[in-house]
Amino acid sequence: MTHPGSGPVAAKPARARRAWLLLILAAVFGAVLVTPYLTFDIDDSRLDVGGGAHYYLLVTHIFTALVALVLGPLQFVPAIRARRRVHRAIGRSYLLAGVLPSALAGIPVALLSGRLITQIGLVIPAVLWLVTGWLALRAARCRDFARHREWMMRNYALTFLAVSSRILVPLILLAQIPFSDMVEAGSIAAGAQSVIPIGQVLGWVVNLIVTEIMIRRGSHLAPVR
Repeated sequence: MTHPGSGPVAAKPARARRAWLLLILAAVFGAVLVTPYLTFDIDDSRLDVGGGAHYYLLVTHIFTALVALVLGPLQFVPAIRARRRVHRAIGRSYLLAGVLPSALAGIPVALLSGRLITQIGLVIPAVLWLVTGWLALRAARCRDFARHREWMMRNYALTFLAVSSRILVPLILLAQIPFSDMVEAGSIAAGAQSVIPIGQVLGWVVNLIVTEIMIRRGSHLAPVR
């Protein structure tokens, strides 16, 4: 039995608010992410690259990741999901123009970085990105839409790494300041470079944990609704 103000009807506005908030964050952080690469000047790259091929793989990864980052939240807006053709078109664009090329370009970018933590920390989520996307697509084709939504939530949790890692890195640096002499030595920039791989790993791990909690909570409430 559902009560007034509870159940799926009440859940829709909350889901819509979360989706629009994700979209705003994705747009803001996405703009920051791609700005240095708009000129296609290798000297403006924020990451060390080993040459032209490495740089253009990085650019491909970043621009297609932006597509996934911005399109992803639209899949969770109830009003858009109700329009099946629109929802399907957005979902296909998200996977085929965003996740697939970004993951395929991101794997060699990580491997060419020469840093073990970066290689492990970014190759694993790239592979999971592809796997969860395929599982979401398979569930949709089997018309198991509950599973499809769950796999898409996990998939976008991996996409949102682009945002969460950039939030976590400054927080990690702030947490280190009382226990280090980074400010006195003027080495905050150097400290950030060493913390970025850690933030990247924590980003997708934290995102997946939070998403799994949300999925399990939703599954627990489903019979009551």
